[in-house]
Amino acid sequence: MTPDLDGRTALVTGSARGIGRGFLLSCARAGADVAVHYDTSEAAATATAAEARELGVSATTVQADVTDADAVDHLFDTVESELDTVDVLVNNVGAFAPSHWQELSVDRWREVVATNVDATYLCCRRAVPAMRETGWGRIVNVGYAGSEKGLINPKNAPYFIAKTGVLMFTRMLAADTTDDGITVNAVSPYVVDTSDAFPDDAPRGRWASVDDLVAVLEFFLSAAASYVSGENVEVDGGYLPEKV
Repeated sequence: MTPDLDGRTALVTGSARGIGRGFLLSCARAGADVAVHYDTSEAAATATAAEARELGVSATTVQADVTDADAVDHLFDTVESELDTVDVLVNNVGAFAPSHWQELSVDRWREVVATNVDATYLCCRRAVPAMRETGWGRIVNVGYAGSEKGLINPKNAPYFIAKTGVLMFTRMLAADTTDDGITVNAVSPYVVDTSDAFPDDAPRGRWASVDDLVAVLEFFLSAAASYVSGENVEVDGGYLPEKV
């Protein structure tokens, strides 16, 4: 299932560290030139780009607030200027707010929704026209396992709502690009071992690793998945959320 991305350009949002870094280095190992996007983690982005170059590909770093349309245009303009048209887009950015919905400020609520839903929309809005023109594109959005299973919880409410929106947008965009050589899919973890906080019980005795998520990404980017679009793979160890 190893993808062949020679001659392709990949942009992974939020790829300076964590899950995004794993996704980006996977694309680099597959032969893609890569753009390391970051908002505030400049040093980590520089280090990740250096790791990618060691794999024999070109890499650049770009700072942008992906909730802002003008900043997203600047992001894509820079990648196109320094590398090439974006063939692979991974929408990884998404804030998390583990608080009861009534305890959140309005600004924090909006930040969570914007970084998950708006950022995905704005990046796809910019990427899809060029993918349609070239007749090839791969988009992978990062969701959340509870979205597919209908998780309803007063804690993290804007995150659950936003990730459900990401899943709906993924399937809408897949349906809208059926004749364009583009696939649009989602990978949805429960809790990843890079997290800052963990629930009490881990399914199967452990949390998901970045490699678990990378394996799904690599399938979606491979030739084996050229007829797979609008799908969501939950990487959650069989987690079954409670509805409250």
